[in-house]
Amino acid sequence: MSARRGVFQVGDIVQLTDPKGRHHTIVLEPGQKFHTHKGFLAHDDIIGRDDGSVITTDKDVDYVVLRPRLADFVLGMPRGAAIIYPKDAADILQRADIGPGHVVVEAGVGSGGLTLWLLRALAPDGQLLSIERRQEFADVAQANVHTYYGDTTPAPWSMQVGDFVDVAANMDPQSVDRVVLDMLAPWECVEASTNILRPGGILISYVATVTQLSRLVEAIRHTGRFTTPESSETLVRTWHVDGLAVRPDHRMIGHTAFLVWARLFAPGSTPPRALTKKVKPDYSDSDVEAWTPGAVGFREETDKKMRALVKDATSRRGRAASGDTPVSP
Repeated sequence: MSARRGVFQVGDIVQLTDPKGRHHTIVLEPGQKFHTHKGFLAHDDIIGRDDGSVITTDKDVDYVVLRPRLADFVLGMPRGAAIIYPKDAADILQRADIGPGHVVVEAGVGSGGLTLWLLRALAPDGQLLSIERRQEFADVAQANVHTYYGDTTPAPWSMQVGDFVDVAANMDPQSVDRVVLDMLAPWECVEASTNILRPGGILISYVATVTQLSRLVEAIRHTGRFTTPESSETLVRTWHVDGLAVRPDHRMIGHTAFLVWARLFAPGSTPPRALTKKVKPDYSDSDVEAWTPGAVGFREETDKKMRALVKDATSRRGRAASGDTPVSP
């Protein structure tokens, strides 16, 4: 899919930035207005303008109008489940070495944030299978992906609603290059991952807490099928630069999650003895209870909110589609 350039057109997604750096994302529609306490902007005044234009509200406040980067879109799109932050998505792509031609399975789609990054990385000839347990999340993810890319995604993509272990059981052995897990108990999916990964394939998982990190690493190590699991977190700190006033910003994007990754040995290969010294400890019922959504602070979305999110995401997709000008990377 070619990059979207040129003047703004009906159906384009644009990002408005006010003088304080606050962002608003809208879909351009003829005759519509974007209202704010700083006045309103008419969509018709933006349509036909160049990317990077400055538009003034009726209250004489300037807004910069740009096509959003993928990172901007992900942070501003409708979502029910917590998204994978752009800093972590970028790290997943490089740690798992995901690129054109790979066959990738992601399990735990949430609102589709990582899906958007994977599709871009896999273009033009890779393949992505997204697996999500909840139909509502799958609906939101599909709407978000189609809002951004239109009905033609950069790489072949399919979505299945169900459990990863069940879906993997019906897949051909050694048919996948990468498996990406974003779920509460990824250790339950390690064995199924070994069956569908090709030799040398990479399993990578996104987990929020140190208890999840510990159990997942030990589960991977216990199989004897993977290289030594590695783990990391990514912290981003921006800087304030204004003349001689140069200092770190007071706020930073700190811990969001840990990444754990390992590569699959060839069938019949025996791991070096150094990799098999540690024995996976037993986990009690109380340990498992400590990793439930409530215990780790994960918010359970209500059915009412999920219905509203599906409606919002689907509406945005429809408005973008009506202009026949989907946003492209």
